[in-house]
Amino acid sequence: NIMGTFTLLEAARKNGVYFHHVSTDEVFGDLEIGAPTKFTESTAYAPSSPYSASKAGSDHLVRAWARSFGMPVTVSNCSNNYGPYQHIEKFIPRQITNILDGRTPKLYGTGEQVRDWIHVDDHNLAVLDILSHGEFGETYNIGADQKDINNREVIELICELMGRPGDYEHVADRPGHDQRYAMDATKLREELGWSPRYTNLRDGLEQTIAWYIDNRSWWSASKESVESTYASQGQ
Repeated sequence: NIMGTFTLLEAARKNGVYFHHVSTDEVFGDLEIGAPTKFTESTAYAPSSPYSASKAGSDHLVRAWARSFGMPVTVSNCSNNYGPYQHIEKFIPRQITNILDGRTPKLYGTGEQVRDWIHVDDHNLAVLDILSHGEFGETYNIGADQKDINNREVIELICELMGRPGDYEHVADRPGHDQRYAMDATKLREELGWSPRYTNLRDGLEQTIAWYIDNRSWWSASKESVESTYASQGQ
């Protein structure tokens, strides 16, 4: 995240290229479960993990290059994605492919963590809107504005949709697991006219499950390796 962003920024600077930086809600840390607050573009950074700290660092680099060299840049911070082509180490595709592979789905810890799940197609369209008519130097939050739904409810919905209701097991929680993310995407909606198409998680999950069923050859070869890595971590 640090060296890669630096390298791309220098290439863009030397070639006079507009630079859009795709970042994450994780740079803001986490929110209290049940609280009405959401992350805005002016929320202070408070990353919780080495990964999110490196993402925060990359965001700072982009803004520094804009300030120091006058580069045309925009930044977007997005909530958790799901949908086709997502690597099977990620929470939702891992559970879908576990079921398809005859394995038991795994829930990290108690599963109380809340995420503002957004379908990847909606994220892509938001980035396209920013590229097309976003204002240089601005940051835009991207989120589907879903009602708070925790990971336990997500895995139960996946199991229900795939005909295995309640068939999952609890495993060790992830280190530094943030409790709640929620994005305020008002600026993106009002200034650029974007809105998500997948406003119901059930609909998005049905489409996602169908994709992994139809594209087993895309993920099956790496499934054993992914699960072996998780097993070594007690997950």
